[in-house]
Amino acid sequence: MSVYTPVSREQLEAFLTNYPLGALIEHKGISAGIVNTNFFVTTERGQYVLTLFETLKFDELGYFLDLMAYLAEHDVPTAHPVADHVGHYLRQLNGKPAALVARLPGAGVEQPSLAQCAAIGGCMAKLHRVGRDFAGRRENDRGPHWWAVTAKSVLPHLSSEDAALLQAELEFQAGHRHAHLPRGVIHADLFRDNALFNGDTLTGVIDLYYACNDVLLYDLAITVNDWCCDALGNLEVDKTRVLLQAYQHVRPMGEDEHLAWSVMLRAAALRFWLSRLQDQIFPRDGELTHIKDPNVFKRILQKRIDKTGREIWLG
Repeated sequence: MSVYTPVSREQLEAFLTNYPLGALIEHKGISAGIVNTNFFVTTERGQYVLTLFETLKFDELGYFLDLMAYLAEHDVPTAHPVADHVGHYLRQLNGKPAALVARLPGAGVEQPSLAQCAAIGGCMAKLHRVGRDFAGRRENDRGPHWWAVTAKSVLPHLSSEDAALLQAELEFQAGHRHAHLPRGVIHADLFRDNALFNGDTLTGVIDLYYACNDVLLYDLAITVNDWCCDALGNLEVDKTRVLLQAYQHVRPMGEDEHLAWSVMLRAAALRFWLSRLQDQIFPRDGELTHIKDPNVFKRILQKRIDKTGREIWLG
């Protein structure tokens, strides 16, 4: 959520005439994140987040905006898109597809409490259950094919040790596709900075622009790798247990998912190591940018290879 496409006050005022939101009071760029341009926008009618989509095309965005509206209307705390005067969620601003969504209360967390881990586990399970009836469908464009393409581009820039680790993990994952596991709508990026809390109360899940249809367990692994890790990349037992228990209370899982858990933790770590390597090696220009350290997920991947994670599945 960096600022790659500047938006002046005059441009935003003209854009807002398409919405029933009243006059613009202020707007401010958001520096967190790395993919789209985002601003906090305050008008006479309330507070919103404006997103200009830097990579996704106009005809790709209906899935995300419709999903956000669907989830919000089914009691999953997501930011509902704002419709313009003719009922459309998506318009164009400065040559980019752009959308406004309601700004949810609360803030992200740095060090989640056990109660916050439980809240996010339960919410993810509800998202997975509610998502079964969502009519839209989108393949994961950061799945195994993307892993292979991205690895090819970053490998020449890696040390021999990192290159060997990456190639070995790609070979391992190629033998573990788990097509039989339960699938459906997944968030695919539910990190700590994509959930909002007031105290231990979850107020919102945001940034669904990686959402897609994929293995549900993979989504859970992505979140556990971020929410339940110490600084060295080890899984913290108490946090992992409460998150998984809260998830299973809403969506019980089968033994085949238990057996695949360690592989999914590795797959989730690989995906974010690759994306952070790509962002570091091939950075994009922007007014405000935030590039995350790829070594965080290299360490997590190494720890997941060393330990299966099944020993703290539910305890």
